[in-house]
Amino acid sequence: MVAVGVLQAQSAFVGCAGFRAQPLLPAPVNCNPRTALRQRRRSGCRRGCIRAAVMAPQHAGLKTYKASEMSVKDLQEATARPRIDFASILSTVEPIVQSVKERGDAAVKEYTQRFDGVAVDAVCTPIEELGEPKLDQESRDAFDRAYDNIRAFHAAQQVPEMSVETMSGVHCRRVSRPIGAVGVYVPGGTAVLPSSALMLSVPAGLAGCDTIVLATPPRSNGCISPEVLYCAKKAGVTHVLRAGGAQAVAALAWGTESCPKVDKILGPGNQYVTAAKMLLQNSEAMISMDMPAGPSEVLVIADAAASPVFIAADLLSQAEHGPDSQVVLVALPGVDLEAVQREVDAQCDALPRGDTARQALSHSCVVRVDSQAEAVEFSNRYAPEHLIINTQDAEEWLPLVDNAGSVFLGPWTPESVGDYASGTNHVLPTYGYARMYSGVSLDSFQKKMTVQTLTPAGLQGLGPTVAHMAALEGLDAHKRAVTLRLDALKNGAGGSQ
Repeated sequence: MVAVGVLQAQSAFVGCAGFRAQPLLPAPVNCNPRTALRQRRRSGCRRGCIRAAVMAPQHAGLKTYKASEMSVKDLQEATARPRIDFASILSTVEPIVQSVKERGDAAVKEYTQRFDGVAVDAVCTPIEELGEPKLDQESRDAFDRAYDNIRAFHAAQQVPEMSVETMSGVHCRRVSRPIGAVGVYVPGGTAVLPSSALMLSVPAGLAGCDTIVLATPPRSNGCISPEVLYCAKKAGVTHVLRAGGAQAVAALAWGTESCPKVDKILGPGNQYVTAAKMLLQNSEAMISMDMPAGPSEVLVIADAAASPVFIAADLLSQAEHGPDSQVVLVALPGVDLEAVQREVDAQCDALPRGDTARQALSHSCVVRVDSQAEAVEFSNRYAPEHLIINTQDAEEWLPLVDNAGSVFLGPWTPESVGDYASGTNHVLPTYGYARMYSGVSLDSFQKKMTVQTLTPAGLQGLGPTVAHMAALEGLDAHKRAVTLRLDALKNGAGGSQ
């Protein structure tokens, strides 16, 4: 997925207005890194102090800042992503959503013609009615390998039913059930994303969802890409909706003549897709969504041993997503920033999407830090979608990471593997939402139910507690539902159970 953040380099990292040039408080000696972080937060800087002092950029793409100390207010400004004008976006999206509700397939066709310039005959089609896509064997092998790994990782997330006897005769359980109908949104836009089809459809199938509607913008001929179709068929999608944007989200939420109504919509998309999901989640359509989303982002923590070639490649792997993507390098002492900047320039020149990457680099930056504690503190506050820790002791950093969508440890773990085929899911929280949201998983396609069973002895033991609490709250019917049963047990009901 994708997150934003426009960085302004006047006197700040992400538009921060000014800084106090106080020295960085040293980490306490003889304590572990997490203890050091806690003690730094208890000091004069309550949330830990990071200041970004601007330095003149040596190359057009990356601006460099020296981290020293920042107040709580400055740090909040430094890690803020630019606000999206949802009021303006919603004013565009709301009529589309309403029109699809009222006119169904006809509205979806109209908006697809208007926004995508494509005329579609059938809006939504059962997947068995679509022919087998023609793909070369190398592509099939790649998708099959990715499918196997994604399936293996998500299948391992299945857990047995939880059962606990909380007190004698009181049995409590927690069980999982699939969400009956889900919509999975696969962007088309400037790139074909069959990987997203796998990331969303594989766990949906594993969860047992009966209806899986895949929505994706059609190509100029009115069909979806053969790569996306191959992945959809392999993963168990039941219907294909040839539409993107707000009109696709609305069709999934309301249902149309050809498109089944779904209960939950998942998947990345642009600001109009996100706005439509948010709008419909709070409407009578009665749908839920996976998470808020924004443009793609990566934060790379690197030490002196990290290859400048790898650092640059990792930054560009997210910068090429779109002009509003954001990449941040947190550089520990000894990182050769001159070499990194040269590599960024050279590799960017060689990319087919180099112009897009350069636009993203224009509001991205390097933050120089002096210690592990300072690097982790900044990263946790930023809460990146993707966090790459390219250090010699990367595994030792993981216990310190609290906020990140997905983490990539060590020099041989590029973010790209998670985007495609390691097995983890690439639909991740962005925009700083990694503080409170998780990425898509098997759980995203399930709901949990609690179950309780009491024996007569269990009710006799627990009932007086419940009756007393109900009376304290003034809910006499609740109390009587217990006391009437207790009276029945006193009179001989319940037998020997």
